[in-house]
This record gives sequence, C-alpha cells and structure tokens, in this order.
Amino acid sequence: MAGHRRGSWVVALCFALCLAVLAGCGADPVPDAAAGDVRRLLERRAQAVLDGDEKAYDGTERPAKGAPDLFGRVGEVPLDSWEYRLTGLDRSGAEATASAELHYRIKGYDRAPVTAERTLTLERRAGQWYVTAERPAKKSGEQLWDQGRVRAERGAHSLVLGVGRGAAELRAQRRIADRAVPAVRSAWPGKWPGRVVVLVPRSLEGMAGLLGAPASGYRGIAAVTTGEAGGSGRAPADRVIVNPDAYGVLGDFGKQVVLTHEATHVATRAQTSPATPLWLSEGFADWVGYRGTGRTAVQAAPELRRSVQRGQLPGALPENDDFGFAGDAARLAGAYEGAWLACRMIAEQWGEKKLTDFYEAVGARERRAGAVGAALREVLDTTPGDFTARWRTYLRAELG
Repeated sequence: MAGHRRGSWVVALCFALCLAVLAGCGADPVPDAAAGDVRRLLERRAQAVLDGDEKAYDGTERPAKGAPDLFGRVGEVPLDSWEYRLTGLDRSGAEATASAELHYRIKGYDRAPVTAERTLTLERRAGQWYVTAERPAKKSGEQLWDQGRVRAERGAHSLVLGVGRGAAELRAQRRIADRAVPAVRSAWPGKWPGRVVVLVPRSLEGMAGLLGAPASGYRGIAAVTTGEAGGSGRAPADRVIVNPDAYGVLGDFGKQVVLTHEATHVATRAQTSPATPLWLSEGFADWVGYRGTGRTAVQAAPELRRSVQRGQLPGALPENDDFGFAGDAARLAGAYEGAWLACRMIAEQWGEKKLTDFYEAVGARERRAGAVGAALREVLDTTPGDFTARWRTYLRAELG
C-alpha cells in the first residue's frame, strides 16, 4: 500500500509538470511573461520614435479608429531621448491596459528627462502585442503632441513648439523669445542654460490641458512658466506655456514684456524656493521685463494708481493669495504692480546687485517663516516694518 501511494504521487507530479510545460508552449503567456512582452514592445516603439523610423513604429501598433498618429505629431520635435517605463498592466485575455511613465528630453534644452504619465491600450494578435491607442493618464497633463501635429521654430536662444498655429506666428514668437533671453542674462547674474522652450497650443483650453487644470483659472493670463514657484535646480526643464487667446491681443511691447518675464522665471528657478514669496518672484520677473524700456510707474501700474488716488494705499506687500489666477482681476493686477514696484524700489534705492543678492538670500532659506526678514537685515540692512513703510512712501511718490 505504501508503494502504491508513492507511485500515485509521482504520476500526479509528472502530470502537473506536463500541463505546465504545455501551457508555456501553447497558451497565452502568464502575466509576468505578458509584462515582459509589453516592455519589449514599448522599447521598440520608443526606439522607432527616436530614430524617426515610421515603418518600425507602425510595426508596434494596430491603431483603433480615430486614434491620433503620435509618430507624425512629434516628427519636428528635436528629441534627445524617449523611453517608456512600464508601471502597471491590467490584462483581460487578448486585451490589456498598460500604465507607463514616458521619459523624454528635448535636445539642447532639457538637463534631465521630463516625465509624463501615459496610458496605452493593447491588443494581442497572432501571439504578438500591439498598441491600439496612447493617451495621457487620468488626471495627468497633456503633452503638446496630444493636441495635434507639432511645428517647431528653432532660434538662437529658444525653441518654439506650436499646435494649430501658422508658421509666421511661430517665427514671430521665436524672435520675441530670442530677445528675451539676452535681456534676462543682462539682469540676472546667476547661472542658467540661457535657453527657453515656448509652447504655443491652439487655444486657452489647450493651455489648460498642458497644465492639467481648468481653463477658467487661466482666462486672461497671457503665459505661465511651469514649476516657477518652489523650484529646484534639479528640475529637468521649465516650459513657457502661452495662452494664445490672451497673448494674441497684446501689442509687440506687451508680448516682449510677457516673454521676458517668463524667461526670468526659467533663469531664477534654481534660486527660487518654498521660502520665496510670490511678491518677490513675480515682482522680480516684472522688473526684468520692464527694465530698460523707459516705462513709468504711471504707465505700468494703472490699477494700483487708481487705488492710490482713491486714498486706498496698500497697508502691506501682496500676499501669495493675491496672485490667484481665478480671483478678482483688479486684485491680481494690483498685486503684480505692487510687487514690481517693490523690486523697482530696491533696484533704485539699494542698487541692482543688491536686488539680485536679496533674491538669492531669500531663496537660500528652507522655510518661508523669517526668510524675508533675515534677508532684509543681511542684504539691505533694514527691517520688514521699515521696508514696508518705504514701499508705501514710494507708491505715493510714483503713483499719487
């Protein structure tokens, strides 16, 4: 009896092993094998994008009806790297949904890869996996090519990428960006690459899509720079994103001020930390934007001037909440104007070098609390109370 039981166990084990071998040879791969196949598929897809090999790219997909042609859309983008990292795979038979991180760099501009969360739908045919669609992950911002075919304009100091915009408009944008970079270099002594990437989507809604935020929050805002607040020198890149609806109605002077302002955020990013209040980062960017233009306070600060003339002189420097894009337009304009005049006052009364030293000293602090007060004492030899009083006197003199 004992020998019989042992023989049955051996036969059962051999039968189970045979089934495992047969499953490995003839059936669909188990989930781990499927993930490996999908990783290799995404590697081929990424290499095809980098090589500009349309035939190889087409070999990685069986696009669903209406799916965008990603390969054709990114053709003009000067890519230095493009890599997918599979982070999740949800498979049901011959269909699957993959979650992946797309890491890419724009050649000559990005110090490290930019990361975008992507969702890819997959289909298995004749033993091979294919991509049927690729899109931004849920609650993730779009990339410019998700909105259409990207056109590129390369400048001496800039790269302008646009969707749904004419060649003449993008060339004009490139000329403005090329003038902005030297203007920032002459005002900001800190190290930065001296190059800027400008994204011009089709509309306000396209801008909001790139930012992953509601369009209502940016209505009337001509442009923004990604990552400008609480930045880090380790960040791979900043993008200046233009709102064509608001930017397009500006004259040449206004457009130049806006792009120089945004390029300043790119330049100062490594010295902008959570300790830097928005009145300083935004005021400094406006100071660089208006620097050398001859624009007077009366011309550049009409909203604040109206308040001063009504006897409503601000009692304190603007708070961060005053810069909310979705808030009151007059309050927002007054905050920017007051911040600009604070930085303009420092440049006039202490000198431009003291202004940049002050900016760096505040940004060098790890915490907001006490950062401005300490920098005022160390760099400008004053106190928060004295500085605010001098600023209010300056507003009366310039705008009263």
